[in-house]
Amino acid sequence: MATKAKKKNPRLASGRKRVRQDVKINAANTSLRSKYRTAVKNVEKAVLAGDKTKAAEAFATAQSVVDSVADKGIFHKNKAARDKSRLAAKVKTLALAK
Repeated sequence: MATKAKKKNPRLASGRKRVRQDVKINAANTSLRSKYRTAVKNVEKAVLAGDKTKAAEAFATAQSVVDSVADKGIFHKNKAARDKSRLAAKVKTLALAK
């Protein structure tokens, strides 16, 4: 039987504050991570649909979202650069298609 170990409450005030801060920070990071994934997904959807203008617009917004999330340290800067590069390549092939 796999039971989850119960977390103990910290005794020190500094530990309790750290727990409160972690909850807030975790929520903010989760939101930013979601925003990042949504921006990337929007570009990929536009590319699959074959809509050049929509893909270009989505890519422009995705670039700023990806950069801002990477600057905050949610993802590594290299991952952000890699994702932007791959998205740019997809948008470019769509533009060159016709």
